[in-house]
Amino acid sequence: MNTVEQAGAEVRMGGEHDGRGAALTELRERLADGLARKDLTMTQLASLAGRSRTTVHQAFQSGGLAPSAATVAALARVLGLPVEQLLALRRTAADEDGPDDGQDEDDERLGRPIGKWDPHDLEVHPAAAATAVAGSGGWPQRATLPGYVRRAHDFALAEVVRAAAEGESRMLVLVGSSSTGKTRACWEAVQPLAALGWRLWHPHDPSRAEAALADLVRVGPSTVVWLNEAQHYLGDPQAGERIAATLRTLLTNPGRQPVLVLGTLWPEYANTYTAPPFSGGPDPHSQVRELLAGRTLTVPDVFDEDALRTATTLANAGDQLLADALTRARTHGRLTQDLAGAPELLRRFEQGAPAARALLEAAMDARRLGVGPHLPQAFLTDAAADYLTDHDWDQLTEGWAAADGAYADLARPVHGKQAPLRHVNTRPRPRPPGDTAPAATPAPGPILRLADYLEQHGRITRRRLCPPVSFWHAAHVHLTQPDDLTNLASAAADRHRLQWAHCLRLKAADASPPDAPSHLTALQKMAGDRERAATRFEQAAADNDDKMMFNLATGRNAFGDQEGAEVLAWQAADAGHPHILVTVAALRPFAESQQSAANNQWRTTDTGTTDSLIVMAVLAEQSDRKGAETFYQMAADAGHPYALVALGRFLEAKGDPEGAETFYRRAAHTGHPYALVALGRFLEAKGDPEGAETFYRRAADTGWSAPLAGRWPYGLDADGSPTPAW
Repeated sequence: MNTVEQAGAEVRMGGEHDGRGAALTELRERLADGLARKDLTMTQLASLAGRSRTTVHQAFQSGGLAPSAATVAALARVLGLPVEQLLALRRTAADEDGPDDGQDEDDERLGRPIGKWDPHDLEVHPAAAATAVAGSGGWPQRATLPGYVRRAHDFALAEVVRAAAEGESRMLVLVGSSSTGKTRACWEAVQPLAALGWRLWHPHDPSRAEAALADLVRVGPSTVVWLNEAQHYLGDPQAGERIAATLRTLLTNPGRQPVLVLGTLWPEYANTYTAPPFSGGPDPHSQVRELLAGRTLTVPDVFDEDALRTATTLANAGDQLLADALTRARTHGRLTQDLAGAPELLRRFEQGAPAARALLEAAMDARRLGVGPHLPQAFLTDAAADYLTDHDWDQLTEGWAAADGAYADLARPVHGKQAPLRHVNTRPRPRPPGDTAPAATPAPGPILRLADYLEQHGRITRRRLCPPVSFWHAAHVHLTQPDDLTNLASAAADRHRLQWAHCLRLKAADASPPDAPSHLTALQKMAGDRERAATRFEQAAADNDDKMMFNLATGRNAFGDQEGAEVLAWQAADAGHPHILVTVAALRPFAESQQSAANNQWRTTDTGTTDSLIVMAVLAEQSDRKGAETFYQMAADAGHPYALVALGRFLEAKGDPEGAETFYRRAAHTGHPYALVALGRFLEAKGDPEGAETFYRRAADTGWSAPLAGRWPYGLDADGSPTPAW
């Protein structure tokens, strides 16, 4: 007696006579009839249904318990029997109420329902670092995925999924560079199948190739086979061709449809597998080449304008991950690469060796203080010294940055082909025909660039920190670009590193071309060349360049030419820039006679601005404090924050703290940082440190460090004493 006849005999000898028994008998009879019509063995049926041989045998065994709903559904699909009718018989036999969904906890089919998968377990890259969440016992929690932007390849992928949902077996492999969104696209595409009860199988244990080769024959209908990074399966030197052959069989077997095979590949692997063999040479990928023929889809590296607009809409609706990424990636469109690489870049920084971390901190400080994106390696090496503790410094070897592999480690890429600190090749400068000027001398040594994400991270987390001495020294020794040096000079002054600010300014002046319209060159020439300074000033006035005029005037004063500074300042005021006059007035009171003061006041008032009122008040302070208060009151009535602070100072000096606080608070209400600090200092002196801290923090939160560093507009400190602002 063959297997089919034996199964039928066992069913008919069961002797179940009650309602449940009759339903179970009919169920087994119909299964046995379907098995006979298909002319399959129990072993073949078990393989096609994705069940164990024991489970299938027990489903046909009389006297046993009713098989699970999932087993009945799987057997019915393979045998071509009506699934719902057999499930109804199974419910009666098992005395269960409610519909069966064809699944249970003891389901032996490969994989698990799609809805029970975490996309990160399927190798979808997280877009943010794991964080500890309150109530989680301190364990890191995975971040949610950013909103999804559908692109052209998503619509083609959706058509393949739709065909699978309608009962046809399909396969598609997305081909694209690292972190272009291939795996996320597959995850989003299979979501409609979750509602249809589909399962997803991700072979990976004990290895990807071994798992696939062992169990692909067990894949049953309504299953997604997840082959992310398909080179681990198809490119395996021992099993790749056999896996490809098994997949071809799976896709063409009508008894096992529908199945959906999804995979991802980098272009270099796809090109290797699909390239025809050399004439007469070996053909190591013949099965893989046939499998992939007509089953690949390209994913572009960048978001096009339509996709960027969609991403922007999601960001504006509250998607913070997309909003942050767009600040870095909008111009080049490599949005998914930025999102995928960010968590690993942050981990490499936070968990890196002390030497690597010191180099990154020096690079972060350089970028946030105004140095350009191309950082000389020699600068970073010297700058990093004081970022290391004495203990860590003692552990380093001679030539540590190269010998200890710190730069090599930071150049290793993360997802999206990003690296924390990568080498860059500077492009040659295009030159017009006939240009005989000597080519620019390239910077000596390697040039590096900090990852955009780490640059942004540094701007946020390090904005209140001042770099150590080694940073300023390295900048003075190694940096050569005038703009870099100028920006660092200003940053040094803001942080009361005045000696470094002076040295950096002088080096910037030396680095500027002789004919550059820069205040740095003017400062260099000003001490001994008044005529040239005056000519520069006239040019700046004609160009309405108030920054140039300001630096010429204050610079002349810095070189001891106070009279010349006053002349330039009055010219600036006449040109519509009275704030320059205010600065010079604070540096040296020059209304030495009532007549000149009257003339000066008339000329200043003629400008018709609130700044002119401040000039009048500054001039009057030397001889007419009541008049100064009047001018300050007029400027305060116009809402000028400095005037409000000055009035508060006046009243405080007169012994009227209540009135002073009124004006300090009016000034602080404008939100200007120096007004906030002024109120903080008043409250601190009054004995209210908590209130003072509140306003200090508000000032710091504006992102402007000058008030906290003691630098005030118009060259005045909080107590009214002159402080050069240049």
